[in-house]
Amino acid sequence: MKIVSTKDGSHTVIHDVLGEHYHSIHGAMQESQHVFIKEGLERHKDKSKVKVFEMGFGTGLNALLSCEYAEKNHVKVEYYTIEAYPLDVEQARQLNYPKLVGSKEMFNNIHDAVWEECIKLSANFQLMKIKGLLESTDLSFIPKIDVVFYDAFAPNSQAHLWEPPVLEKMYTLLNSGGHLATYCAKGQFKRNLKAVGFEVEGVPGPPGKREMTLGFKP
Repeated sequence: MKIVSTKDGSHTVIHDVLGEHYHSIHGAMQESQHVFIKEGLERHKDKSKVKVFEMGFGTGLNALLSCEYAEKNHVKVEYYTIEAYPLDVEQARQLNYPKLVGSKEMFNNIHDAVWEECIKLSANFQLMKIKGLLESTDLSFIPKIDVVFYDAFAPNSQAHLWEPPVLEKMYTLLNSGGHLATYCAKGQFKRNLKAVGFEVEGVPGPPGKREMTLGFKP
């Protein structure tokens, strides 16, 4: 894995096998804030408790931003995330996110949290990291979710994660009235969302992307 800087000064990581960036080179922090906080958590700002499922724990940036959101807004966030190939913890500690948002202690606690256990990291933020492949991991133990952060690698790298069987799994996981947020705006992906029951909406994307996608469960 190689750590590189993006246009907003925040780091991203390049996957050494797929050659894919974990976050946008146009601004890792800006992308996560826009796609998963603004168009994810903030769409449930009327709730005192929000349950999140993240596909792709990756660098831990989305979890850190969600923790910060929970603390600033006094909202209880239950955060579930799955990752098949976790970053080395020592490498994760080299990422500069705590210099830009949150705290180094919280970021370290997120990465140090034991896998497969619910860990209360603050008064308002509870984390459970699950190690496994999304397509083959039983998620039936997870309570109904309000928002899915769908942060898989792009369809040209991991096409199966953008196909109906996996998207149906996300649909089943969601509460009625919940939604899925993702940076992807490809036409076939939107058609796949509709095929499993989602109501699809395209909204303005983060820097470097004209559009992103939201999928709502009626």
